[in-house]
Amino acid sequence: MTELGELGLSSYEEKVYRTLLVTGAVTAAELSETSGVPKGRIYDVLNGLESRKLIWRRSNDPNQYVAVQPETVVDRLLAERAYELKQEWTRYREKAETVRSNLLPTPPTESSFWLGSLGSDEMSTALQQHMRTAENVVQAAVGPPYEDATWETLQSEVEGFFDGAAADLSVNLLFSEKVVTVLPDRFPDLIENQSADVTVRTIPEVVLSFDIVDNVETTIDIPHPVSGEDRIGVVGIKESRVVSEFEQYFQQLWANAVPLLE
Repeated sequence: MTELGELGLSSYEEKVYRTLLVTGAVTAAELSETSGVPKGRIYDVLNGLESRKLIWRRSNDPNQYVAVQPETVVDRLLAERAYELKQEWTRYREKAETVRSNLLPTPPTESSFWLGSLGSDEMSTALQQHMRTAENVVQAAVGPPYEDATWETLQSEVEGFFDGAAADLSVNLLFSEKVVTVLPDRFPDLIENQSADVTVRTIPEVVLSFDIVDNVETTIDIPHPVSGEDRIGVVGIKESRVVSEFEQYFQQLWANAVPLLE
């Protein structure tokens, strides 16, 4: 490929332009004969060069064509190539983004996340709605970050938890010993007055707070990385393998726990 070809001229366009530099103003017929470009192609080539402002037409009878100065032509060809490269670069970047997205794992549709600090109104409402999805059994392990909170902080969440529970629901609550120290003296009466069938046990340590609803969903409290007395929010997972693992873990803890309320 010639240098002008690299800048974007076809072989016929280059022949016409170089010929015009030598001949000066000539007609299309003369240019075809001198340059060797077939008469059937000469007008297409001339129109293309003129539209790109690489030659100009002198209105005579017949019309004559004149070459634009080489310095200007080179600048214009360079500008064309720069624009084409910019468009190509944009296309490749868009393609790369598409490929990158396709290579990344598909975000799971079986999970969700709710922001909410301990005792917040939004989390109380979320717990209420969460419990309303339960039809048979809810198993809940309660440890950090509830262990360092006050009952005043936890009360709205406990109320939201039970407000959403159906009358025929079975609820197994497993508290760490530290959480038990947070509970008020009237907690036994609170449990007794619930319409759901609630069983409460305690165990020395619960390393992670979570619950399991009907063995189809588990929600896990995410402790706050700075404040150990709070959480960032709660993540809900419906992926069956994960739910099964948490259910098995709860059963292990439950088997080693002792009744809290006789």
